[in-house]
Amino acid sequence: KFVVRELCAQGYDVTAFVRDKSGIGGKTDASGAKSLFPDASVKFGSVGDCDSIRANAFDDTKYDVVVSCLASRTGGIKDSWDIDYQATKNVLDVARENNATHFVLLSAICVQKPLLTFQAAKLKFEEDLQACGDISHSIVRPTAFFKSLAGQVESVQKGGPYVMFGDGQLASCKPISERDLAKYMAECIRSTDLENKVLPIGGPGEAMSALQQGTMLFDILGMEPKFVKVPIEVMDTVIKVLDGFAGFFANMRDAAEFGKIGRYYAAESMLVMDQASGEYDAGTTPSYGTDTLEAFFKKVSVEGLAGQELGDQAVFKSKD
Repeated sequence: KFVVRELCAQGYDVTAFVRDKSGIGGKTDASGAKSLFPDASVKFGSVGDCDSIRANAFDDTKYDVVVSCLASRTGGIKDSWDIDYQATKNVLDVARENNATHFVLLSAICVQKPLLTFQAAKLKFEEDLQACGDISHSIVRPTAFFKSLAGQVESVQKGGPYVMFGDGQLASCKPISERDLAKYMAECIRSTDLENKVLPIGGPGEAMSALQQGTMLFDILGMEPKFVKVPIEVMDTVIKVLDGFAGFFANMRDAAEFGKIGRYYAAESMLVMDQASGEYDAGTTPSYGTDTLEAFFKKVSVEGLAGQELGDQAVFKSKD
């Protein structure tokens, strides 16, 4: 949403290609999608079908640049290969058929240490894109999004503890707002300095651990800090059990994968990693934009997370 709106605001002639039923849980119908993007041309179809992309997205229209923000809903095994790789490749293939000149890909910084299926799928597509000689590219790898760190705001407001793994300092990140990220992706269209590069990008300010994020949240709410520290070994045990079941029951494979995803984000920093040392480095993680996590937490504490829901990607979910 933010990318489409930003490109429209900057005066680009934008076409948004969306599903007939989009949004969280497929609750947004065609009229709802059009209302989200009043300044763009909205077309409908399936990115899983090249013929649909040809007929419904490109039809008789000439596009100079294609921006892909495709990502699997859950990070499940099949979903990852279907969306993070194949659907994105379908869009690239049809874009090349129609002589588009530049492809901007929204990837993720975590692919630099690939331990999960969705990371492998994203990396496979990145490799395919980089191998193309007839279209330039910008591969954007953002750190954490603000909304992915705000899942506990509501429960803390209601008196609950802030839950973190280990001592809360296992991992850090320099989160970026969707608005600032959209502006950066727009720069990838007009700046030749950003062509044919892999571009890690974070938000402004210092890297923050879960402990620092939780402490800041309690300060904003004017509440006494109350933390629950969960040993990371608990997740290791759960994953081992799920992996065991997955060896016998195919329908348990995604459950095991989801456990691994949760463990990854609990222990791995969303910062640039030095490939030689394997260490994460906040100092070499580029910063961009003006939106801060503190301001976002303040806003969410008053207005709630409406419009910022993570849906199937949420770890901490409201019971409402």
